Amino acid sequence: MESHIHTWLELLVRWAHFITGIAWIGASFYFNWLENHLDRAAQRNRDNIAGHLWAVHGGGFYYLEKFKVAPDKLPETLHWFKWEAYMTWVSGFVLLVLVYYMGAESYLIDSRVADLSVPVAIGIGIGTLVLSWIVYDLLCKSPLGDRPGLLAGVIAVLLVLLSFAMTQIYGGRGAFIHVGAAIGTIMVANVFFVIIPNQRDLVDAMKEGRAPDGAKGKAGLTRSRHNNYLTLPVLFIMISNHYPGTYAHEWNWVVLALIMAGGVAIRHYFNVRHLPEKKVWILPVGFVLLLGAFFLTMPEQRPAPDTDSADVGEPVETEVAWEIAENHCLACHAVEVQQGGIAFEDEADLERQARNVARVVGNHSMPPGNPTDMSEEERAKVEHWYRGLDDD
Repeated sequence: MESHIHTWLELLVRWAHFITGIAWIGASFYFNWLENHLDRAAQRNRDNIAGHLWAVHGGGFYYLEKFKVAPDKLPETLHWFKWEAYMTWVSGFVLLVLVYYMGAESYLIDSRVADLSVPVAIGIGIGTLVLSWIVYDLLCKSPLGDRPGLLAGVIAVLLVLLSFAMTQIYGGRGAFIHVGAAIGTIMVANVFFVIIPNQRDLVDAMKEGRAPDGAKGKAGLTRSRHNNYLTLPVLFIMISNHYPGTYAHEWNWVVLALIMAGGVAIRHYFNVRHLPEKKVWILPVGFVLLLGAFFLTMPEQRPAPDTDSADVGEPVETEVAWEIAENHCLACHAVEVQQGGIAFEDEADLERQARNVARVVGNHSMPPGNPTDMSEEERAKVEHWYRGLDDD
């Protein structure tokens, strides 16, 4: 019953995280799209209007205007966009606790990387989230804040260093998710500590009859832009746990860096493609970076194991592979458990999943953290068993 409750709690929290994340990122994409498609030339004779835009959606026409700073009179109803961000982070942190902290020995700690205790592993994880925001915020408030290109470069380098550091502390899956959690924390902290307070100051200025501080609006827009560029890397990390070929790779931090850089490049293209200078080269660069990750993670073409080897044996029958699965897999993948939707009831089930089993066992992503101490000899036997099935 405890496992059943935990599974459903994780399911509901993950669902909420997914829904609120869509709402937050969708709003971010939409408002950046608005900013990039405003007709500014038509508003040159209107002192307080930065631009306008016509749109059609769902059978209706919409007309929007953006003020350079603020309207002359505050409207009675003003819609704020913040709860999507807050609830995405809250649900994400709860999910981090449910999956990676409560299951630290399976999904976070890998003794082959670092022999950590559970409290130490959790403490490092939470500390990483806090420190990431502090460093990022200080950089934005430093003189680098007036040089956006250089600031972006420094942030990119620090994200690569963070990726490397996390892969030297945690197993690949836990490392990836903590890089994503750190980025997500920066994004929501931008909303909570900068964007919303600065917007609130503009509203208060209107109520108090004082001139709004345009610098605060500019700072809020800068942080919003940063959030926009970070969305694609975060979205990849959210789904990366389904792709052990990325996080379980020997050079997993390089894989993550390439994919994040590719995501930022693709996002940048869509942010600037409305400009007179199209800069179409940016999009191919993004795909080349992703292609680099693809080639880096290509499985090594190894010759079939020596059939005379005493370590592997010849042939490896399904009965032997099933015994290995019973010792190392069924705790999570028996029919009554079915973690990840994968279940083995008998040898026939194992043969149907042979390709996936050989892949995740061969790249060491399963068992997560290797709590059952699956040996290299056993992994070789599983691979040899699969090759024998494939040859048949």
